Parts: sequence; C-alpha cells; structure tokens
Amino acid sequence: MLHTKSDFEFIKGKLAHKLQPWKAGFDVLAASDFVSLNYVANPQIKIVRGGETREEPDPDNYSNAFRDAAAAYQLGLMYNLTGNTKYADKAVQILNAWAITNKSITGNSNKFLASGIYGYQFANAAELVRGYSGWKTAEFKTFQNWMLNVWYPMALDFLQRHNGTCATHYWTNWDIANMTTILSIGILTDDQAKINYAIDYFKKGIGNGNIFKAVVYRHKVGNEDLGQGQESGRDQGHATLNISLYGAFCQMAYNIGIDLFAFDNSRVLALAEYTAKYNVDTTNSVPFLPYKNCDPGIEHHTVSSAGRGNVRPCWELIFNHYAKIKGLKATYSQQFASKLRPEGGGGNYGPKSGGFDQLGFGTLMYSR
Repeated sequence: MLHTKSDFEFIKGKLAHKLQPWKAGFDVLAASDFVSLNYVANPQIKIVRGGETREEPDPDNYSNAFRDAAAAYQLGLMYNLTGNTKYADKAVQILNAWAITNKSITGNSNKFLASGIYGYQFANAAELVRGYSGWKTAEFKTFQNWMLNVWYPMALDFLQRHNGTCATHYWTNWDIANMTTILSIGILTDDQAKINYAIDYFKKGIGNGNIFKAVVYRHKVGNEDLGQGQESGRDQGHATLNISLYGAFCQMAYNIGIDLFAFDNSRVLALAEYTAKYNVDTTNSVPFLPYKNCDPGIEHHTVSSAGRGNVRPCWELIFNHYAKIKGLKATYSQQFASKLRPEGGGGNYGPKSGGFDQLGFGTLMYSR
C-alpha cells in the first residue's frame, strides 16, 4: 500500500552499497525494539479508547493495538528489505493473534480515533507480508474478515454520521484517519467500491476530511502557496498529524494509480507548506483568516502556538514526492525533513499515542 515492489528493489540497491541517507534510515529501523524476534504481542478482545466513561466502564488499553501494529509493520519492512523470513513469521504471528482474538473497538467518541489510526496501520502491516508463503491462505482470509467486520463498519459509520453531530463538528484528523482505514481495507480486500468511497470522500465528502474543508484558505504570499488548515487554529500537534495522515492516504492512492498529491493544484502541498513553515522555525509567521465550524462554540481568529514545533516523522514522504518526483518547490517541508533526518517510527517519538500515530521511517522508505 505505502510501498511497492519497485520501491523495495530501489532501496535494497542503495543499502547494498551503504549509500546515505538510506543506510541511516535502515540503521534506525534495525535498532528498533519492535523488530525483535522475541517481541510478544498482546491482542485484546476489545480495544478500548475512551474508557472509564459512561459508554465504556473498562480502562483504556489501545496502546496494545498501536504498539503491535507498529511492530508488525516494522517487521514487515525488515522482511522485505532483508529477505529474512523470521521477520515475516513474527509479523504474521502478531497479525494472526489480533485477527482471532479481537472482536470490537469500544469507548466514548474517541473509539473512532482508534478505528481510524490503528486500522490503516494493521492493514498496511498485513499488505507487507501478504504474499509471504508462510502466511496461510485461510489465516490471511481470517485477517481480511477481521478488518471487514471490526474496523470497516466503524470507520464508515463515523464518516457518514459523525457520531450524531453536524458534519464538520469533528476535526480533520478524525475524518482523514477513518478515510485512510477505508482506503487501506479496500486495497487489502481488493474491493474497488471501498477504494472509490474513500477517494470520493477526499474530493467531496461531507466532513472535514474533504480536502477543500481541511484546507480552509489558500494564502498567496509572494511566490508561496500556503494552505491554512482547519486545525491550524486549534493546536500544532493535530495540525501536523493531518500531514501524517494525508501523506499516507495520498501515497496509498498514488501507488494504485490515483494521484491525489496533484489534486486541485497540489492542495495537500499547500497544507504541508503552511504547517511546516509555522512549525519548523518559530521565527516564521503565517497568515490566518478567521475560521468556524458548524458548532457556534468553535471559532478561531489566530493561528495556535500550542504544540508549536511538534515533531512527527511525516515530512520525508511529502518532500520527496513533491520535490524529487514532481519537481515542485517544497521549501518548508524540505527544511523539516532535513531537520528530522533520519526519520524513525513508532517507538522513536515517545511511548504515548502521538508517537505511534504514523508509521514513519520516511528517510529509508521515501528518499529519492
């Protein structure tokens, strides 16, 4: 999904000659605790995010999902880059354990963050070992059914109903996360209707995952095209999360022949450049026009400095696609990618959920 066979061949060629920055990126992956062949998964019967609440009395346990999804993904990368089947066996072991154990995702409204963020991560991990001969056909089918029966209904329900609220009540990241899960499930299960639904939502969905609602204004500042995000006035932790999620969404679409990076004159790039400019250097300023959503209580009049400088391993994907593949200017995304190089992934950016919101390893996987 995020990586093609030709991507892996390209990267393996660079690693064979110990070329940078791929070697530095691989070294971060190889040093990760999550690629240990002794890693032990901890699947849960129900994933709880938003627990100890009226809707769900049990406590949160969703860290088990994001840790195990990160492990399966990183093991899948190692398998594809080294050919060592022990990594594939461990990834399959993790994925099978979740598919036969987990039955539901529960909690208050935050359960829909779980369905979005961890759904696409599990699906991407599975796609990395999909063709591995050691993953039995029946086991893979069980995994597909798990994604279809547990993850897909929740993601679809959120995008259609938004938990019973008005369509733009929830921030962009809630929508794009669940859109990304639906797209990944569509690819994993070879279901064109699901793929089409996710792509159409990106272009004209009712919620803030619609790229025209996610980028509320485009500011022309000299020769810069800066896209003010729907979450720019909220805080920068979530503003940068949207770059992680849109990057993953567009990359998966691109790899199946749909170029959303280029959509509406590279609207995603405008969002990335605005967000990167404000966060990569605190002396930078960005324009801001007032924004309000469908709720009378949400109205922003200035860009938020909360969480400014937030670090996420998402910039190599954006910079390399636009600058190296498309030949476009991506000034501030390039600065952020350079600042964070080599990017790590889950486990390298803290133990809490924010450090696992993206799969990472962009220096290794996206450098061109």
